[in-house]
Amino acid sequence: MAKSNNIAEEAKYLVGVGRADCTGPVAQVPLMGYANPEQVGRGLLSRLYSRAFIVADPESSKRVVFVSADIGMVSQRLRLEVLQQLQSKYGDLYRQDNVILSGTHTHSGPGGYFQYTLLWITSKGLNRPALNSIVNGIVKSIDIAHENMKRGRLFINRGTVENSQINRSPFSYLRNPETERSRYSSNTDKEMVVLKMVDEDGHELGLFSWFAVHPVSMNNSNHLVNSDNVGYASYLFEQEKNKGMLPGEGSFVAAFASSNLGDVSPNTRGPFCANTGESCDNPQSSCPVGGAAMCMAKGPGNDMFESTRIIGQNLYLKAKELYEKASQEVTGPLSSAHQWVNMSDVSVELNATHTVKTCKPALGHSFAAGTIDGVGAFNFTQGSVEGDPFWDQIRDQLLGEPSNETKACHKPKPILFSTGEMTWPHPWHPDIVDVQIAAIGSLAILAVPGEFTTMAGRRLREAVKSEFDSHGTRGMNAVIAGLCNVYTHYITTYEEYQVQRYEAASTIYGPHTLSAYIQLYRDLAKAIALNATEELPRGPEPPLFNVSSLLPALAVESAPANKNFGDVLEEVRQEYREGEVAKVTFVGGNPRNSAENATEHNFLTVEKYSNISSSWRVVLNDASWDTRFYWSRGSRGQSNVTLEWHIPAGTEPGVYRLRYFGHYKKRVLLLGSVTVPFQGSSSAFHITAP
Repeated sequence: MAKSNNIAEEAKYLVGVGRADCTGPVAQVPLMGYANPEQVGRGLLSRLYSRAFIVADPESSKRVVFVSADIGMVSQRLRLEVLQQLQSKYGDLYRQDNVILSGTHTHSGPGGYFQYTLLWITSKGLNRPALNSIVNGIVKSIDIAHENMKRGRLFINRGTVENSQINRSPFSYLRNPETERSRYSSNTDKEMVVLKMVDEDGHELGLFSWFAVHPVSMNNSNHLVNSDNVGYASYLFEQEKNKGMLPGEGSFVAAFASSNLGDVSPNTRGPFCANTGESCDNPQSSCPVGGAAMCMAKGPGNDMFESTRIIGQNLYLKAKELYEKASQEVTGPLSSAHQWVNMSDVSVELNATHTVKTCKPALGHSFAAGTIDGVGAFNFTQGSVEGDPFWDQIRDQLLGEPSNETKACHKPKPILFSTGEMTWPHPWHPDIVDVQIAAIGSLAILAVPGEFTTMAGRRLREAVKSEFDSHGTRGMNAVIAGLCNVYTHYITTYEEYQVQRYEAASTIYGPHTLSAYIQLYRDLAKAIALNATEELPRGPEPPLFNVSSLLPALAVESAPANKNFGDVLEEVRQEYREGEVAKVTFVGGNPRNSAENATEHNFLTVEKYSNISSSWRVVLNDASWDTRFYWSRGSRGQSNVTLEWHIPAGTEPGVYRLRYFGHYKKRVLLLGSVTVPFQGSSSAFHITAP
């Protein structure tokens, strides 16, 4: 590992980093993010990882853990299970106050790890293998960081990322006061914050960065599990620092964590009507023909794969530049504050005479419209401040009418689902929510349970900084870590809420949600500044429910007549050049078998023949962004697997092959079944010089 230019002075902290696979099942599992029931996994583009860093005070037991996982969001169920495992391994060392779990917000990871009904309906209940993969991956990444703690130093840097985001609800943003907007040069936060970690000898350990952009370069037509643009940025950075290692291997860890990305899209060309090609950048995001369902934003590339790489590369290049120049050292005490809060019942003092309240959770009509990154269903449009009698009647009959109290509390939101009043078979949304801040010297990480919009995030950061200032802790860097601990959808400003576009319709605790969070996070900041975190009330503990799985059971599988699992059905060509796609199809097994029977499983390898050793050497695995693994289900318990290698420029000429590793379910005796591993290989093929 290269030495950093920040040569050793006295190391202030103990620092550890870790990375572990958390991919889970890649087939037959609904992907989490777009809430599109048709969007079910059918393969793998890139592996998902949990990345952890631990900072500890060598003189005391104080420490802070931050995890960024390549998942849609952290769920309450997931967090409680991770904390349970940490407790049984480490006692009171890692707790709910000093462990932050954040999701990158990729929309191409498996769902099925939620306990609140609204969130598990679209992912077909609780998927134990998916939940276990994420829990185990997060815990393992923390274990690795814990085992590799060494004296080290932290450096912070920040800079502007261009050409990588747009505000997808600009008409909402414009409702914020002009005096406030005039203080900012853009309607998105373009600043990336980078934390560089080195050991006391200056050897590089890792980088954690925060930047506000939705990882939705891959759209809702995608069926391959992947970590989207921010995951590609991590991949590029880790490949550069872990020279000669396969993707996902090597000690250097680079995390690109989420921030206040609520209204921020990576689809920089903006919204166009899919049928006519004209712009639909209007308050309703609607097209003259086909309505809102036709209005979709385009990324910078020719397709979603290219757009993902372009945005990911932008993030990587800026992070690399900031990392290399980082010279401002982070020093000072470690502290963390956490509370559970009943968010459906918070009184907020707006001023000396005016007190308002949050509401029981509810979603508005525009929630069903979706966004220009992933459109909704039927004829819903964004910006609905009136209900639709047709849908309201259906809702009343199926789910019950919202109470007058909830209707009044959420005004001007027309309520589509009064989730706070829906309790069958379990509550549809959380009441008990985590609020949390971890301070590492001058860096305060605000762990927020959802998606703050650009302006909502600015107000929160400003409020927390001024609270620290007023108690004598000046010059704090406040960074928002998004999608932490429990998912509560969106948080808009009061002004944005009035317009009721998607983000406002999804601000589930009503118009004063942001004011409530600002009050709560100020309290946490004050407790940290006054060294009084022990005095914070813990708050009401969240419940745990048992949710069943609605996924089809894994069936016994068979190979076609005269074929075995792993046999080639369609062979590679004998020769390829860079820029072409090497492709082979095998008799396959359901990849869910592999997720349920192997903790860390590679579905494919690209191997190169060495004349010197007369043997094959693995040059790529399925964590590579140049390989794709497709699974398709046939009839009579049969399925096919296709492997693709998109041969990049600069590939060394030579002899190669593609290998496939799978599992199938085989019947034994009368009722039992066993899972059997198998493998297959393509013929050898040549890559010729360009």
